[in-house]
Amino acid sequence: MNIPNLLTLLRILLVPVVVWAISQGQMALALAAFVIAGITDAVDGYIAKHFDQQTELGAYLDPLADKTLIVSIYVSLAIFGFIPPWVAILVVSRDIMIVGAVVLSTLIERPLTIQPLMVSKANTVAQIVFAALVLASKGLKIDLDWAILVCMWAVAVLTLASAGAYLVSWTRHMAN
Repeated sequence: MNIPNLLTLLRILLVPVVVWAISQGQMALALAAFVIAGITDAVDGYIAKHFDQQTELGAYLDPLADKTLIVSIYVSLAIFGFIPPWVAILVVSRDIMIVGAVVLSTLIERPLTIQPLMVSKANTVAQIVFAALVLASKGLKIDLDWAILVCMWAVAVLTLASAGAYLVSWTRHMAN
């Protein structure tokens, strides 16, 4: 257990705080916890890379923390009416598809290593910006409707493009 892994665990522990805050309409608190989670993500990655503290545990925990946070925020925002449910369904379905492909590949002894694609990285950025805009709009009482709408559609397009790219990659892997 090292500092990057502890920061990642902190990020995981912030997930229930964010979900609770959204459920209570405490959007400023949800935004603050989301920002802290983002900072810890950047700091743990920097420390791990620059101080040779990368671990196998961290390699598993970091993406788990990221996905847990994003999925939890999207589901919570949809349940409590802050975003359209279809956006959360799209984001969560893509992640389930990817995890399912990895598990299935492993079960049939054709293990697959997922390498992040550029479209996937762009998708992640769009998902984070969209969630932050929604939380900031509600928590800070700022009119960001136009930016939220643009980001929402960027998330939709990039999520579909990312899912398609991973599906093509997985299909090729399974065909070989």
